[in-house]
Order: sequence, then C-alpha cells, then structure tokens
Amino acid sequence: MKGENAKRLAKNLPEDSHDAGHERARKDHARAKSRGHTGRKVEDARELPPLARLVQLLGEEGIRFQMVGMSAAIMQGVPATTIDTDLWVDLPERRYVQLMKLVKALGGEVLAPTMYALKDGALVNFIFKMTGLKSFDREYANSKEVSWNGIKVHVLGLERIYASKKASARDKDIAHLPLLQRVIDASKRMERKK
Repeated sequence: MKGENAKRLAKNLPEDSHDAGHERARKDHARAKSRGHTGRKVEDARELPPLARLVQLLGEEGIRFQMVGMSAAIMQGVPATTIDTDLWVDLPERRYVQLMKLVKALGGEVLAPTMYALKDGALVNFIFKMTGLKSFDREYANSKEVSWNGIKVHVLGLERIYASKKASARDKDIAHLPLLQRVIDASKRMERKK
C-alpha cells in the first residue's frame, strides 16, 4: 500500500521537482555523521603529544621519575633550547627493557639502551644515575611539581640542575652554567622582593 502511494505521488510531481529531491537526498548521504556525545569537553578530545603520553604511562606503571637537565630548566623559565628530554627514572638500569616496551607501545624506536625517538621525532633519554646529586629519593623529595600538558610532573630544581651539570664537566653542560646561574640569581631577587 505504501509503495503504491509513493509511486502515485511521484507521478504527480513535476520532473524537475523529483530530480531536486533526489539530488538533495544524495547530498545528505555525503554529510558528516555525528561522532557521538557532543557534550564532551574539547580538552578530552585532543590527543596528547607522544612525550606527554609517555609521561602518563610511566605514572600508570607506577614508575617514579623526574625531569632533569635542560628540559627541566626550561620548564622553570630558563630561556634555552634542548634536543632531548632527560627523565631520571627510579629503576635499576637492568630494567631498561620495561621502558623500551613502553616507548615501543607508543610507536617509538630504540636509538640506544637509554635513548629513544618517539613517534613525532622527540628524543627521550632515560637516566638511571645522576652525576653530582644525592639519591633519587632525596632529590625527588625536594623536586618541584609543575603542571605540564595537564599532567603533574616532578622537575629537578634549578640549583640541583646546576650542581649536576657542574659535576659532569662536559663542555655542553659547562656552557649552560652561566645562563642557569643568572636565572637562579634572578629568582632569588624576586623572592626577596615578595
């Protein structure tokens, strides 16, 4: 019965009206479909960069870590650049395979037992022992907690970064010392004014 009514109505429509309806129907099929719940927050929908996702995974695995080196200094306002992110992990070095599995799960690749390239090309260096510093536990207890990509991250304080770089005595670390010292001094001046 419905089919007969539809045919009868179609016969009574002018030829161009029928085509317009047909054309409109085809366009509707090409329209983007809704992707589900529209009340979702925008920040929930954004994907984290591979480094932030790695940091998140370390937390989920219960692996304590702190950012060290120039990446930690930059997070504390030092105007510099660095080519890699140094993460001091609270693991014995023999457990590097556990870290390697996490990086590979995120699409990263191994460059050396402690150095990895993430999916987006960012370099991560896992460190098991820091030169010129106290134990991981002591340094972690005195580290600063900062928010980065919506994640709480522990970073080694500037004075401790300075101490580590000075103790390592590598040319590139010695070159950073004057810059670190200027920022440390400026921070102390600002604290005194408060």
